[in-house]
Amino acid sequence: MGDEKKGKPAASGVWSTIKPFVNGGASGMLATCVIQPIDMIKVRIQLGQGSAAQVTSTMLKNEGFAAFYKGLSAGLLRQATYTTARLGSFKILTAKAIEANDGKPLPLYQKALCGLTAGAIGATVGSPADLALIRMQADATLPAAQRRNYTNAFHALYRITADEGVLALWKGAGPTVVRAMALNMGMLASYDQSVEFFRDSVGLGEAATVLGASSVSGFFAAACSLPFDYVKTQIQKMQPDADGKYPYTGSVDCAVKTFKAGGPFKFYTGFPVYCVRIAPHVMMTWIFLNQVQKLQKSYGL
Repeated sequence: MGDEKKGKPAASGVWSTIKPFVNGGASGMLATCVIQPIDMIKVRIQLGQGSAAQVTSTMLKNEGFAAFYKGLSAGLLRQATYTTARLGSFKILTAKAIEANDGKPLPLYQKALCGLTAGAIGATVGSPADLALIRMQADATLPAAQRRNYTNAFHALYRITADEGVLALWKGAGPTVVRAMALNMGMLASYDQSVEFFRDSVGLGEAATVLGASSVSGFFAAACSLPFDYVKTQIQKMQPDADGKYPYTGSVDCAVKTFKAGGPFKFYTGFPVYCVRIAPHVMMTWIFLNQVQKLQKSYGL
């Protein structure tokens, strides 16, 4: 491997820079292929269409099995942008922080700060694909006259730009970024901390450590982010009334009105399904990431 590096130092330098981003995107996209149906059900529950069982049976009866994969192209595009950016930047941020810390493991608050920053970077990059995904998933719930009928993620992005302007791609970006910061703080910091705990304190093997740490990471990601996710979904799917007035002026207005209408637990509408959707996606992202890294190591990359 040493000779290989001597032979192509520039290539290996470029690869070491882009590798965390490539690995992050690949693991996120693989996890999304498995999770997409649960995500679809979660959005429909948040839009007030009933329980998980009711939503599932209604979708199967009225729209068929393919409906569970509606918006998959947007989901994959979102991972290719959002997860690539957040996991790649988290890896780089923590590496720089460890360097500044003389190689010692980072305290939890520093991991949390790296997670917050990585979440903000990822969400800003991934916001247009996220908007396309929410709209494609919510489309079938609208009256026929109001449906946007996007055929795929790129058609959605083109139509949003053409009809509403380029900046409309970042509609709801404020709550999207805040949600991503909360989710990534919970997900990334708790995973690194749990790996240290399970490996060093409990003495678990590699597979058990990854499984245990990714489970903890999934729970904290869901618990930290659902209130923000709820507000974000309400903002992104809102339509003007007959007078052209929107139900909420922004995410703070939405949060205040939601709190007044249903108290703090209203923000946790659909938490079991959200947890079932977020936690396995987080778990699978870490598991796939671990496997991708092992595969690369076996090829000397």
